[in-house]
Amino acid sequence: MGVSAILLAGGEPLTRPDVLEEAAAHPAVLFPVFTNGTLIDEAALKLLDQHRNLVPVISVEGDREQTDARRGAGIHRKTMDAMQKLTERKLLFGVSVTVTGENLKTVTGGAFIGDLRRRGSRAVVFVEYVPVESPGLALSEAERTVLSDRVAEIRAEGKEIVLSFPGDEKEAGGCLAAGRGFFHINAALGAEPCPFAPVSDRSLKDITLREALKSPLFTALRENGALLEHTGGCALFGKLELLESLKIAQ
Repeated sequence: MGVSAILLAGGEPLTRPDVLEEAAAHPAVLFPVFTNGTLIDEAALKLLDQHRNLVPVISVEGDREQTDARRGAGIHRKTMDAMQKLTERKLLFGVSVTVTGENLKTVTGGAFIGDLRRRGSRAVVFVEYVPVESPGLALSEAERTVLSDRVAEIRAEGKEIVLSFPGDEKEAGGCLAAGRGFFHINAALGAEPCPFAPVSDRSLKDITLREALKSPLFTALRENGALLEHTGGCALFGKLELLESLKIAQ
């Protein structure tokens, strides 16, 4: 079908070595593994070393204080240790950052990016915080502009791969969910437009991947223009009623 990359996210994917081993058996597909980094032990390093299509992407929240405040005391140190182990084994890895109004200045700053480079990171994924529980942390339009400008500057330096979600979608002509560029498979095998649009009308328990891409919900989203209304933030978050209505209408 031409699928070349499958993102593994949790939860914590490293608690499921069986999933990682199955992914490793498909070397033609790149599997970025989004992990908090605390379970990167010798067994994990050996698996990653033997199967270079598994690429760890370690979650951090900024500096030590910011990371520990969100993820727990001592987590920042463990993530830094994980990066050192990966670098010593000459393993490719990147970093994922949830960008909020509180950490924007830190995570887009030269000191933070420079430190990641020195530690061996070769990719940075900026993910805007989607206000599921704390709307005060979400970026304002002015802050999204700051993030966009800094992403462009970091890219121009040419020292790492930089992705910004959902900011890059605006440049790509709209939201890429529902099969325009990707879709999400939830823990129950439901096919969803994306992780922030948790509505499904088809399950991979019952149909093939190709059939899931042609589901009535996905087709309606691709055809009704909702995915093209992209102003910078997540195009589908907060539109649960629309998604449910499209699902029911089919």
